[in-house]
Amino acid sequence: MLKKLTRLTCNTANSFGTLLKIKTFIIMLKVGDKIPDFEVKDQSENVFRLTDFNGHKLVVYFYPKDDTPGCTAQACSLRDGYQDLVAKGFKIVGVSADSPKKHQSFITKYDLPFPLISDESLQLIKAFGVWGLKKFMGKEYEGINRTTFVIDENGVVEHVITKVKTKEHTQQIIELY
Repeated sequence: MLKKLTRLTCNTANSFGTLLKIKTFIIMLKVGDKIPDFEVKDQSENVFRLTDFNGHKLVVYFYPKDDTPGCTAQACSLRDGYQDLVAKGFKIVGVSADSPKKHQSFITKYDLPFPLISDESLQLIKAFGVWGLKKFMGKEYEGINRTTFVIDENGVVEHVITKVKTKEHTQQIIELY
């Protein structure tokens, strides 16, 4: 069951009660959690609900940005292994904060056979707990942590992959079964 508490905020105040710092911690969904349902838009700006996939195994993969080297390698791995995943009963959905227009361009450019969800408001991204601190070339910033959730037919998380091998992602998923 999805925990209602998905965000913890810690406030630090000095002796005068002045707020010094606010930190937000997002709790990632874990194995056994029920996935949240949200209405978001896909690349064609159609309303998309995760509950539309009830009764099917589902791979929901979160990635930082369309048309970047790692994200392209991951999407193409899933594209190339798409028939193998479908044969095992899976549906696939990608999620990033990119716009529907950017998603459509990415799908067309790489001939992706699965939908990409546009979560510009970050609601779904934060509900799954994949928004957080990242480091790149010595700089820290907040963004989407590349994570894949494998969900059963009842909407319950079966596996969470946090160490995604972008070029071999399909194989990572298949090896779980």
